[in-house]
Amino acid sequence: MRDFARYCVCFLAFSLTAGELVTVPGAREPDGHSRRGKDGSFKSSAASSRSQTPQVQGFQERELETDYWLEQAQQTLAQKLATPHNTDHAKNVIFFIGDGMSSQTVAATRMYLGNEANFLSFENFKDLGSVRTYCVNRQVSDSSCTATAYLSGVKINYGMVNIAASVDRYACEYDRNASDFDGLLKWAQDAGKSTGIVTTTKITHATPAGAYASSANRYWENDVEVASSDCDPSRVDDIAEQLVDKEVAQRFNVVLGGGRGNLLPKETMDEEGKPGYREDGKNLIEQWKQTHETMGRSQYVWNREQLMSVDTANTDYLLGLFESGHMKYNLELKDNSEASRMEPTLEDMTRKAIELLQRNKNGYVLFVEGGLIDVAHHETWARLALDETAEMAKAIDTARKMTSEQDTLIVVSSDHSHTMTYNGYPKRGNDILGLGDISDEDLLPYTTLSYANGLSYYTTYTEENHAIRADPSNYDYKQTDMRYMAMVPMDAETHGGDDVGVWASGPMSHLFRGVYEQNTIPYLISYIAQIGDYYEESDSGAGQPLAVCLSLLLGCSIAALMRR
Repeated sequence: MRDFARYCVCFLAFSLTAGELVTVPGAREPDGHSRRGKDGSFKSSAASSRSQTPQVQGFQERELETDYWLEQAQQTLAQKLATPHNTDHAKNVIFFIGDGMSSQTVAATRMYLGNEANFLSFENFKDLGSVRTYCVNRQVSDSSCTATAYLSGVKINYGMVNIAASVDRYACEYDRNASDFDGLLKWAQDAGKSTGIVTTTKITHATPAGAYASSANRYWENDVEVASSDCDPSRVDDIAEQLVDKEVAQRFNVVLGGGRGNLLPKETMDEEGKPGYREDGKNLIEQWKQTHETMGRSQYVWNREQLMSVDTANTDYLLGLFESGHMKYNLELKDNSEASRMEPTLEDMTRKAIELLQRNKNGYVLFVEGGLIDVAHHETWARLALDETAEMAKAIDTARKMTSEQDTLIVVSSDHSHTMTYNGYPKRGNDILGLGDISDEDLLPYTTLSYANGLSYYTTYTEENHAIRADPSNYDYKQTDMRYMAMVPMDAETHGGDDVGVWASGPMSHLFRGVYEQNTIPYLISYIAQIGDYYEESDSGAGQPLAVCLSLLLGCSIAALMRR
């Protein structure tokens, strides 16, 4: 009887909600926008005639009509009002991080895909929030302190992984019991869920390391790096060792990415003829195989063909390492048939991971990183950064299609931003990777995308005089690794301190709305998935759907009375 009453209340609430859809009043007339030089006229130069390609109309004819925008806004409002909250708990969680995926990167990728009005797959998710990305001791963060925040729920110092901020960077000895901590994937394992990590970078890189390792320096990926900091490798486990030896990592059902070199000794060649990096003689790939033979049905793969042929129905543990270092950019795979045959895409790896993990009746937590967005930005390779963002959006779309919004929470975010700007006043339809406009000061064109700093400073200004810009109309904008303009010379472009977005879809996705600290994310996920601190409280939310329905009913009733 109670269930029947609950359903009646919810039905009434939904009916009232549907009846409260309103008509938006007429919009203001758009303001004119004029952009002129200091003397009141638009300035041009000889450079503009040879640098500007013929403009294409980058918008629909209907966009010229006021009613188009009114109808679009009303449709969006109607969709929002008619969409109820999913207040169930999540059986499965897929957490995507676009490393370095700033809001400017997302916006520019829309245009890279053809039009500013496009939506990347995750931008269609119902709920959006924003998180602050600073470290305890830095205004602008790196990938290790942020990984600790969004995976373990604690903000720490720059350059460190899963160690309390009270410990100094490069500390060889400290109280590990008091200062080290685990996070989201350990919480999932303790609740009986399967777990996995996928990345396009080295599997020992800062972001994936946040899922399993504790390190006083993010670069201690092998024993050589530990020794270079005057620490004893026999007393300080490097990140690759922790991937194989640490219990939380041993229990990962899926590990896919690059980074074979950190797991192999220098005297050992990998499958592609590249030597390992280790000096301690440890072959950690063989050690992984031996450990997991005793744990269940396990398989190690090193190329795409092997990965795609894995029988996930009969595999409990899968390790795939596809490069000695970082994996190849997606555009490198597109341009090389042999490379595309040998190396999987982020979408390939995500699909295979879900196929394997979804066998667990208790569910799973999968962490996926689109890591090469960041790597490309550091080189001021804007085209590669945008393409990697587009590829991550494909992987997210695949994940959403393979799962149900009813029981699978998908969260998409970034660890930090970059210094790339999307600037000027280019016309609609203009090539996002080409020239944006002409400066009214030096009369030279400039690109729509540029960086605040980076190695491309040396191609932005002339060799003879670094106060004079080089003419960017001479750039080859079709070149995959063309560096985009930068203002300050740096050997690598830096991160930015902007807040980054959090897009969520699935059970209780509305909890991700608003502005909050980055370290809140794993607690929201753990509450929704009933893991970690909330594992024992898995039945405590049984009455929540009724409470939400009653709140909705009250709100709709008040709105209806006010309209009368």
